[in-house]
Formats: sequence, structure tokens, C-alpha cells
Amino acid sequence: MSLKKFLNPRLAAVEQDTSLAEVQRIFQAAPFHHLLVVEHKVLVGIISDRDLFKALSPNLGTAAETRKDTATLNKKAHQIMSRPVRSLHQKNDIYDAIDLFLKHKISCVPIVDEYNHPIGMISWRDILALLAAGKRKKEQH
Repeated sequence: MSLKKFLNPRLAAVEQDTSLAEVQRIFQAAPFHHLLVVEHKVLVGIISDRDLFKALSPNLGTAAETRKDTATLNKKAHQIMSRPVRSLHQKNDIYDAIDLFLKHKISCVPIVDEYNHPIGMISWRDILALLAAGKRKKEQH
């Protein structure tokens, strides 16, 4: 089963010099758990909501907040992004994605075109949903 059929085309991307304040705003405004980092539309990194959580001061928004704490919001995306990015092409199949999830303990895989431009994502939850749908379909017959 080709990934092209199953990828989620809804993507959120930032540039390497995007501030963590902006990254935080995007995560708060959208149901994404991962942001792609691009340079000239080419995938160069990925940031998870957990990466952001680890990079920001735990004192932000509390009475104990200091200037040093708010300065963490000025860091840039390239300072916390994961690289190299484990990605697949739309011609890969679902089992290639499963192999990546298991081998690298990651929860989503960006899908890229031949120019390494992101065109979608697939998560382990997407794969579980596909398996569950297949089971339901099989049970109906």
C-alpha cells in the first residue's frame, strides 16, 4: 500500500530562524504535534511539541518568571530541531513507515517529493486507524 494514498496533506512548517515564541504560538493554535522546518521549501528538520517543551523554561507564565526565562522564547527553530529528518517518499509503502517508527522510535514521518519538499505526514496513529478500518471492513463481509 503506497503512502500517497494515506498521507495527511495538512502540514505546518517554519523556517530555521523562526523564534520559539512563534513555534509555541503555532502549537497552541493548531492540533499539530510536529512542525516541519524548511529552508527554501526543502525539509531540513522537525520539531515536536515535546522538543519545544524541553527547550522552554518551566517558569514561563508563572510568578517566578525572569528575563532569562522569557529569553528562551527568542531561541530559533534550528537550535532545537531534530536532524537528520527520517522521511519517506510517497512511493514508499506503509511497511517502510512502520519500520521507521520501530527502528527510530519516532511518532510521525514526513513524506517528501523528489526534491525533498514536504507533501504530507503519516503518524503511527494514522497506521493504527488504517488497520482498524481494514478490520471493520473485513468483519462486515
